[in-house]
Amino acid sequence: MSVNIVGGGLAGVEAAWALAKRGIKVNLFEMKPTAFSSVHKNENLAEVVCSNSFGSISLTTASGVLKKEMEILDSIVIEAAYKSKVPAGNALAVDRNEFSRLVTKKIINHKNIKVIRKKIEKTDDENIWIISCGPLCDNSLNKHLQNIIGEKFLYFFDAIAPIVYAESVDFSKGFWQSRYSDEKDYFNCILNESEYDKFYEELINAEKVEFMEFEKNYFEACLPIEEIAQRGKQTLLFGPLKPVGLEFDNKRPYAVVQLRKENKEGSLLGLVGFQTKLTYKEQKRVFSLIPALKNAEFAKLGSLHKNTFIDSPALLNCFLQLKSKKNLFFAGQITGVEGYMASASSGIYAGLSVNAFLRNKKFECLPKESMLGGLINYITTKEEDFQPMSENFGFINIGKIRNKKQKREKQAEIALDNIKKWREKYESDTA
Repeated sequence: MSVNIVGGGLAGVEAAWALAKRGIKVNLFEMKPTAFSSVHKNENLAEVVCSNSFGSISLTTASGVLKKEMEILDSIVIEAAYKSKVPAGNALAVDRNEFSRLVTKKIINHKNIKVIRKKIEKTDDENIWIISCGPLCDNSLNKHLQNIIGEKFLYFFDAIAPIVYAESVDFSKGFWQSRYSDEKDYFNCILNESEYDKFYEELINAEKVEFMEFEKNYFEACLPIEEIAQRGKQTLLFGPLKPVGLEFDNKRPYAVVQLRKENKEGSLLGLVGFQTKLTYKEQKRVFSLIPALKNAEFAKLGSLHKNTFIDSPALLNCFLQLKSKKNLFFAGQITGVEGYMASASSGIYAGLSVNAFLRNKKFECLPKESMLGGLINYITTKEEDFQPMSENFGFINIGKIRNKKQKREKQAEIALDNIKKWREKYESDTA
């Protein structure tokens, strides 16, 4: 019996690593370079196609706590991320190419992992499978999975923000500063009130890529900027263009567009929060209304792609195992977790689940009062209207603590303690 993992993205490599480290031989199937999805371009594993930021590393944020939990669980993704880190304040941002190169090298050099460059169109009943093909599974595999689970897939759109060449930015029209700190990891493009008004009007009236009505189902935390703008003229000023925590010439700007380094050299800058479904022509026209980007050259324009996820609460148990077919496990965005780190961490857990399953060992589900455990609990137990979810402090209940910072620190302490204890027990139970 083999363990076959479909998809060499963040979840797939984490699952493969978790198993290989425990002596389990793995076949990791990746269809690149034989075939590419609409957004993948790089032949390496663990390709980062949206933002190059993995979110905050602060333990007063849910994102930071989840990363620390992943470290406790020996994440290959976190290790590579720190080795390929680029400046981004309190965020863990990576050089995309270096990050995927490091992960790929480590995976292909492990004696227990065989990387097979092949498109998988169906599973079998003789082997163990982890489906971690991401939100862009091949159509043939989609149809095969639909036949197995007997449920319709759900769909939403994920938006990718544009990237500009740094040399084309007018740095006299803004300033370098991170919010609430003296670090200078972000360039803030300034807009005064009249410039903002013009930008806003052109944005909401710009030509967009049209989709069928049934396809208009966005993940709330990754809305296209024009969708945010449609909710009211001031909405952007409390969202991607908010000037809060920033000062220039001893005063707060009316609005700012932040640019973040996309590579170590800083030659590429991404527009933070500017996911979009504008046409390419309109992106160039409208975003050039931002004074610092008047003559900007775009290395990559924004785009949208259809993401697929299954009805996990109805289909999966707390081990990410298909209830109706015990040899099938799922990991990554296809399960309904949202974001890079949530996806990767679910891959670790799927690998650990398969390891215990193969050894015929019983082990406990992850503790609910942790970031990863709370997330897995959510996607496998949510009642009605299931939509993608990312890590959040709502998973960890500790009662009322008025000071928010103290509350978050206590929640982080509880989460990390729970994960450490769970890992110790898991290793003992599955030895």
